[in-house]
Amino acid sequence: MGAYGVAHGEVIVDPEARRDLEALEAIAENSRITQRGLSTKLGIALGLANLYVKRLVRKGYVKCVNFKPNRILYVLTPTGIAEKTRLTYEFMDYSMFLYGQVRQHLRSVLQPFTEGQRRRVAIYGTGEAAELAYLSLTELGMELVAIFNGVGADKFLGMPVQDIREQHSVDYDLIIVATLEQPGAMVEGLLSYGVPREKIVMFQN
Repeated sequence: MGAYGVAHGEVIVDPEARRDLEALEAIAENSRITQRGLSTKLGIALGLANLYVKRLVRKGYVKCVNFKPNRILYVLTPTGIAEKTRLTYEFMDYSMFLYGQVRQHLRSVLQPFTEGQRRRVAIYGTGEAAELAYLSLTELGMELVAIFNGVGADKFLGMPVQDIREQHSVDYDLIIVATLEQPGAMVEGLLSYGVPREKIVMFQN
């Protein structure tokens, strides 16, 4: 099964494949990683990390080597290395495909505003999605005036990240919800802080 697919024009990522890649990468980086360390790395419960390790061993991707009486090394097998490489390339392909989709969507949504006066844009969110949004704005010649998130932070894209509760003090025409997951919750948050719905631009369809 591939790491992602497309159904009804929507990109669908296989969560099991993503988790497999994260686990294989963690083990490749540190063969002495404990199951507790793996659970922290993957953001899952300790019991679930134990099940993941057993599944990777069962698939032949990982083997356990007794390092000390009370310690086990996790080593990628040749099959595990091949699977990690395959998944890495598939997710790289997915990233490029997703960027193309997002870029096309944002251009179609924002293009009408480039011909008028509503050119000052804010981004809500940080990370990969926000970077993609910024690239699209740059290509269209629009101005990024602020970056917001839920708590504020140091800097992102060379700009200070402001708490969304400060949005009333910023002169912006549109705000892009820059997230690849659960945009509905972020939109509801924006509305609750007084952002007009007509100013909100979704990152994806």
